[in-house]
Amino acid sequence: MEQVWKLTATEIAAAVRTKKLSATEVTKAHLQRIADVNAKINAVVQEFPEEALQAAREVDDAISRGEDPGVLCGVPLTIKVNVDQQGHATTNGLRLQENLVAEHDSPVVSNLRKAGGVIVGRTNTPAFSLRWFTKNELHGQTLNPRNKAVTPGGSSGGAAAAVAAGLCAVGHGTDIAGSIRYPAYACGLHGLRPTIGRIPAYNASAPDRFIGAQLMAVSGPIARSISDIRLSMAAMTAPDLRDPWYVSAPMTGGNFPKRAALTVAPDGMPVADEVRAALYDAADKLRAAGWTVEEIDCPPMQPAAEINARLWMADTQFGARDMIDREADPDARFVFEQMSKDIGEVGFDELMKALQTRATLVRQWELFLQDYPILICPVSGELPFTQQQDVSSQDAFAAVFEAQLTQRALPAIGVPSLAVDTGEADHRPVGVQLVGPRFREDILLAAGTDIENAGRPVAVADPDWD
Repeated sequence: MEQVWKLTATEIAAAVRTKKLSATEVTKAHLQRIADVNAKINAVVQEFPEEALQAAREVDDAISRGEDPGVLCGVPLTIKVNVDQQGHATTNGLRLQENLVAEHDSPVVSNLRKAGGVIVGRTNTPAFSLRWFTKNELHGQTLNPRNKAVTPGGSSGGAAAAVAAGLCAVGHGTDIAGSIRYPAYACGLHGLRPTIGRIPAYNASAPDRFIGAQLMAVSGPIARSISDIRLSMAAMTAPDLRDPWYVSAPMTGGNFPKRAALTVAPDGMPVADEVRAALYDAADKLRAAGWTVEEIDCPPMQPAAEINARLWMADTQFGARDMIDREADPDARFVFEQMSKDIGEVGFDELMKALQTRATLVRQWELFLQDYPILICPVSGELPFTQQQDVSSQDAFAAVFEAQLTQRALPAIGVPSLAVDTGEADHRPVGVQLVGPRFREDILLAAGTDIENAGRPVAVADPDWD
């Protein structure tokens, strides 16, 4: 069998279940890969090998007793440091939270454990999980194992870098404005932002979040194959009553028409030629797989992106401004200042109007996605950005912000979306984004599988720049 750390989660789970590999062997291989590679990319920032090996032994013991350990069955995973994992600090990239040790697992961590997953480390995020780049004053900067000059994305940049480099098979990420989809895109992977309420979330280490995060923030998987996204999502979605937004919806919603819309430049956003080419190529792959694809305009995204900014900044201005000052992370402070300047101070009137407009947009999108169960659109208008591009100047930040229109818009609408890797252009990963109706992630995964099957498998990256 090839190097174990190159196997997908689906392959690992099958091999462990049939005793071709033990969970302990798999875990040791990934811990060794972390030891060999992580120092080059700084993706995993909290390690606990003995804890991981104990979890693996428990999976092996269950199998030896003839029990089913769960769908993940020994699959090595990482957890982002902004989510509670018992016994470890929920830092969110902050020196202020370096010692904020969780007493309980969050629902998503608990669900991954119950499914037989083995957590091998916790991954980096920018301070406050505020950027599409991953660097902070506590844990340092994460590099992209496919190209160190390029951002690994953010805020789940550590998760994506870890999956791309083979440190784990699946990375847990969170997404309020692209933080799963963009790192997947930047690292040449697949990443699913599920419907709000699909995967239960809760951090007992902190107060409940404000309305923007409650309406827009989700957890989800980043992986090297669509089958791994499907497998890990099945584990993550187990019920947990600690999340009042959780919805116990079926994983599949029945038959659907294989009809897709292609919108190359939503709301006329600037789109690089390489991104356009990837979108047309993905549309052709779906047509070859029996889909009808029509190039049309999708409902408006710019108003949804403005709602995202208002809700996000309402939360941050109200609840985190003082922490941003006290943390004094220069990049987080710069981004917060630019976003506040762009959207202004969000008061009660602005918040109420944003929530009112949101209902109108959700209605428009639901009707559109009833006719077109898949929308193909950019993940970003540009190829993955150069490291630290957003904080290099005010103009650079504005250009990055504009390129991320779809990243910002879709969370405000509440629909699920999937970043699908399609290859490389100009030595940088490239891919497309699929959007579907609420609670129809199964349609996204079906279309994503058709695109994946017509391409080439995602390879593990070897950061060999020494």
